[in-house]
Amino acid sequence: MEDTLPKLLAAGAQRYGSKVALREKEYGIWQQVTWRGYLDHVRRFALGLASLGLKRGDRIAIVGDNRPEWIYAELATQSLGGISVGLYQDSLSKEIGYIIDHSGAKFVVVEDQEQVDKILEVIEQTPQVKRVIWCDPKGLRDYREPMLIGFTEVQDLGDAIAAEDPEFFRRGLELGRGDDPAIICYTSGTTGFPKGAVLTHRNLISMAGSLLSLDPMRAGDEYVSFLPLAWIGEQMMSLSAALTAGVTVNFPEEPETVQENIREIGPRTMFSPPRIWENMVSTVQVKIEDTSPLKRLLYRAFLPIGQRWADCRFEQRRPGPWLRLLYHLGDLLVFSAIKDHLGLLHLRQAYTGGAALGPDVFRFFHALGVNLKQIYGQTEIAGISVVHRSEDIKFHTVGKPIPGTQVRIADDGEILSHSPAVFAGYFKNPEATAETLQDGWLHSGDAGYIDNDGHLVVIDRLKDVMRLSDGNVFSPQYIENKLKFSPHIKEAVVVGKDRLFVVALINIDLANVGKWAENNQVAYTTYTDLSQKERVAHLIAQEVERVNADLPPAARIRKFVLLHKELDADDEELTRTRKVRRGFIGEKYREMIEALYRDDAQITVQAKVRYRDGREAVVETALQVRKTSAGPQGAKKEVSA
Repeated sequence: MEDTLPKLLAAGAQRYGSKVALREKEYGIWQQVTWRGYLDHVRRFALGLASLGLKRGDRIAIVGDNRPEWIYAELATQSLGGISVGLYQDSLSKEIGYIIDHSGAKFVVVEDQEQVDKILEVIEQTPQVKRVIWCDPKGLRDYREPMLIGFTEVQDLGDAIAAEDPEFFRRGLELGRGDDPAIICYTSGTTGFPKGAVLTHRNLISMAGSLLSLDPMRAGDEYVSFLPLAWIGEQMMSLSAALTAGVTVNFPEEPETVQENIREIGPRTMFSPPRIWENMVSTVQVKIEDTSPLKRLLYRAFLPIGQRWADCRFEQRRPGPWLRLLYHLGDLLVFSAIKDHLGLLHLRQAYTGGAALGPDVFRFFHALGVNLKQIYGQTEIAGISVVHRSEDIKFHTVGKPIPGTQVRIADDGEILSHSPAVFAGYFKNPEATAETLQDGWLHSGDAGYIDNDGHLVVIDRLKDVMRLSDGNVFSPQYIENKLKFSPHIKEAVVVGKDRLFVVALINIDLANVGKWAENNQVAYTTYTDLSQKERVAHLIAQEVERVNADLPPAARIRKFVLLHKELDADDEELTRTRKVRRGFIGEKYREMIEALYRDDAQITVQAKVRYRDGREAVVETALQVRKTSAGPQGAKKEVSA
């Protein structure tokens, strides 16, 4: 029985043999790896790790971009009873050091010189590390640290063991059991240090089976792996589902070529967090403004028709013959071209998860004919517990529980889940485990409710649902998502807990607002300079007013300020999955927030700016407080997602 991920790989190698399992683009050419070759790479690396001293239960940390070596290392470790620990490739040295130290990883697999340098910088605080294994030798010729070794060198060591004991790998594979820990997946850490969620092979495989029972993926289907493999969402698709269904996983040449590579491959399934879908919408909106008048006219004429078509689907109504005719004409003239440009033309299903996606973005993709569905879950339940069914989509909900999963709402409104995919607990943290896992039920920390059709509606994080000083309740995340539908707004943080009214800190989208500035003869030098232009403020004010029009009076934004810098994970303002660290931002920008609730016309801050030629300087910047036309607060009303 294939009850572990490596056993699924072995079965796939036997079943699919010389068919393509993996594909990576290098120097402009797609390099293919068959299913047999996939297993062989994993076997050789596993035996190499054994020769270096890997034992059952040992942890191995992996950091780098998406490439075959990552999953070779992960599956090789699991083949011998080890546990893989994924790290985000853009993590700072101290973040990497914390996770390696906390997990007790004995081996670290890194992609290149940049990651080697990060490890060597913190190696003194991680004395348990025996070897650092690099994949790309570029820049490492003069490194003399004895713990460094190349990926292929480790595989060569494995060949020597295989020659001495041909059955070594098979015996290790057979010792694996479904309840063995497979990965330690560190959470995003929105409220402090990340916690390591221990997920077993059974957790990961049961989740994949449940998802595939609803939305089958077929052997040979194409999938593009471009999101960090340290994220449970990418583990869910590139490993659990791909190994279960026999899917071909493709790795882009560079992070910058992802969109081009997606278009080349034409994936059948795609899973991305909201920021990817939001960026696609922004791209389309900006390019439409730059296209010919005829194309712009066609887009503006047919998009409302596509939205009417989408509304029929949401309401489970059959479109009339006239709407069907107009929609197919719109698909021929507009929608197919947009989907082809984005690489979405061949999609059977598309998923979004990791955070809430604004309903406007959701409706946009369904208007194009993209079968975009919301996934709800978290790391602690192997990524998914709830999903939309293709024939039953309500974009203000996240769908219904997948087979084998139960969901209920606690008395305080918290979403609870129970399934075979619920994690084993937090690594070295029994207190947090006891708080999150009670009587087999996973406490999500999210607030929500189940509607009359059995759909789950997620409002916000339980701790983030806020109440104004007069008792009115509002959801910051809901308002933020509506703001971010604008192509000119990249990030927003809404504040108002125990206050008289709601205010917002807003990041402009530099690329889109910069393009707007060029088209409107607004000169600027830096992000800070552009964000404080009066005409830019009026542009963003119009977007805020648009959002306010759809909000209850109590939840409307009364004041806002355009931040002088982009929120950044390196500054600890965002997590590595780009979730807002609301508490940290509230503390860091406390003076700015307090000024928004006074009658100050401006806030003076010291800002570090980067000029177009790369120079940096610290300047004093006056941020203007902007008021909106939001009127007096109305009657008490809850705002749900």
